[in-house]
Amino acid sequence: MARPLIWLALLCASLTFTTCAGIRLELIHVDAKENRTIAERMRRATERTHRRLASMGGVTAPVHWAGSTQYIAEYLIGDPPQRAEAIIDTGSNLIWTQCSACRPGCFNQNLSYYDPSLSRTVRPVACNDTACALGFETRCTRDRKACGVLTAYGAGAIAGVLGTETFTFGSEKASLAFGCITATELTPGSLNGASGIIGLGRGTLSLVSQLGDTKFSYCLTPYFSDAVNTSHLFVGASADLSGGGAPVTSVPFVKNPNDDLYDTFYFLPLAGITVGEAKLDVPAAAFDLREVAPGRWAGTLIDSGAPFTRLVDVAYQALRAELARQLGDSVVPLPAGVEGFDLCVAVAQGDASKLVPPLVLHFGSGGGASSDLVVPPENYWGPVDEATACMVVFSAARPNATLPMNETTVIGNYMHQNMHLLYDMGNGVLSFQPADCSSV
Repeated sequence: MARPLIWLALLCASLTFTTCAGIRLELIHVDAKENRTIAERMRRATERTHRRLASMGGVTAPVHWAGSTQYIAEYLIGDPPQRAEAIIDTGSNLIWTQCSACRPGCFNQNLSYYDPSLSRTVRPVACNDTACALGFETRCTRDRKACGVLTAYGAGAIAGVLGTETFTFGSEKASLAFGCITATELTPGSLNGASGIIGLGRGTLSLVSQLGDTKFSYCLTPYFSDAVNTSHLFVGASADLSGGGAPVTSVPFVKNPNDDLYDTFYFLPLAGITVGEAKLDVPAAAFDLREVAPGRWAGTLIDSGAPFTRLVDVAYQALRAELARQLGDSVVPLPAGVEGFDLCVAVAQGDASKLVPPLVLHFGSGGGASSDLVVPPENYWGPVDEATACMVVFSAARPNATLPMNETTVIGNYMHQNMHLLYDMGNGVLSFQPADCSSV
C-alpha cells in the first residue's frame, strides 16, 4: 500500500515562544495515491467518521483520540535525523511518536520506531521543568524522576515520557516538547500507519502554541478529484485567507467552559440550519455549548480529524425529513452492497449538485449574512457509485456514541473541501472563504 505523505516546509528556525515567520504544509488525502474506487473511498471515510465518534466519547483522561484521519505528515526527528510520520489533528494537542522501547507492544507503523539513544539532541523533561506543567496530558512519574505522558482514549491508551527534540520540517528545524511513547493499547488501524500525532488544538502543548503562534489556516482539495492535488496548511505569519472576491464567513469561537478537556476544541455558535428555502424547525439550544451531565459538555465544534459531519439527532432528523420532502421521487434505495447511508438520489455520474439544494449554517453571536456559511451540495453529498449519491451527514446519536458526543454537532472536513479556513485565536474568530484549494 502506498504511503500518503505531507511534505512540510518550516520557515521558523527554532522554538522561541514568539511569533515565527510561519510554516506551510502540503497535504495529500490518505486515499489519494491508493487508486481506490469511489465506493471504497466513501466506505473508508464513513468508517473513520463512526470510529472517531466512538473514540471521542468515553474518555478516561481529558484528551480525544484522532482515529484514522485524512492527513499524514512526514518529518525528521533527532540528530542524526530519523524519519517519522504523524497525523495532523485539530482535535488534540500533544505531539507524540512511538519510540524504540515500545516494541513489541506498540501498533504497527510504516516506518521504523524513533530511537532516542541514537539522537544527540533529545533531552528528558524533569518533573520540575516548566514543560511538564504545560498541558494536562503530562504528569510526574511515581518515582518523580521524569515527566510522564499517560493518556487514555476511547480507542485505547498511550504512555511514555515527555522530552524535547529537534524536529525537521523540510529544510528547517524546531525544538519541540513531545511524547516519547513506550506503551500503547489502541484500536488496530487507528493511525493508518503513521508514527504518532501532531496536535493543532487550543492547548499549550500543541504545535501552534509551542511555536508561539495565534493563527493557522488550511485549504483541502476535494475527496474525489482524479488528480493527486495537494492541500495546504499554514501556521503563523503565513496563515491567511486566499483573498479575491469570494465571500468570507466570520464566526466567533464560543468561550470554552473552565475545563482542560474542552480547552482543546474549537467550539462554534451554530444557531440554525436552512436547506434550500426551508429553515429547519430546530431550537438553537440544541447546538449550544451546554452541560449534559456533571462535567460532560456538548455543543458544536469543528474537527479536521472527522471526515463527515454529525448533527445532534433532532437536527439530523429534521434535515433528513426536509430533504426527502424536497427531493421527492428522486430518492432511491441504497445500491446493493452499499451500507451506512440514510438518504440517496439517482444522479448522473454520482453528481448531486444539480439536484440537491445547498445547505446554510447560521451562526450566532454576530448576526447578519456574514455569519451564514453556504455549504454547496458537493460538500455534504457524495457519490457511492456512478449513478447514486448519498447524504454524508449523520446523526450523533448512533449506537456506539456516548455522552457527550451523542449530543454534540461536529462539522467534519468533508464540509471544508475547497474552503480556506483561518483559525485566528488572537481575535477569537474562525473564517471561511470558498477557494480553489489546488491553487492555494
